Amino acid sequence: MTTGQFLTPQQEQRIIKAIQTAEKNTSGEIRVHLESKNKEKPSMPYVESVFDRIGMTQTKDRNGVLFYVDIKHKVFTVLGDKGIDAKVPPDFWQDVKKEVLKHFKTGDYTLGLERGILMVGKKLKNFFPYQNDDVNELPDEISKN
Repeated sequence: MTTGQFLTPQQEQRIIKAIQTAEKNTSGEIRVHLESKNKEKPSMPYVESVFDRIGMTQTKDRNGVLFYVDIKHKVFTVLGDKGIDAKVPPDFWQDVKKEVLKHFKTGDYTLGLERGILMVGKKLKNFFPYQNDDVNELPDEISKN
């Protein structure tokens, strides 16, 4: 399955809307990245390199969050930038991962990503609340490779 087959255009729009809704709770920036071309199962250093490559480190407060999905190898991870890691507890992402994977297991990828994204927006509100002068620092569109 390719990244273009993973989600329909309508499903992509639902996820983008979830990102926009979540970002109304937080100054954090959320992105989704889909991959299907990796020959090997991606390692955490590889996911971190994707994080850098798509500009997730370019936020003023280093508060970007990446939802990474490797379709071919069925790998999902959520990764926060240094600014987030410095403020949140070590298990901060666990309930988000559980929520997303619960829906992935039933094949409802869209709902899993939507719920996880909205959860991140609410959780980050305590550490990085939305500011009236907030600027959308990163694109909301889903990146693909």
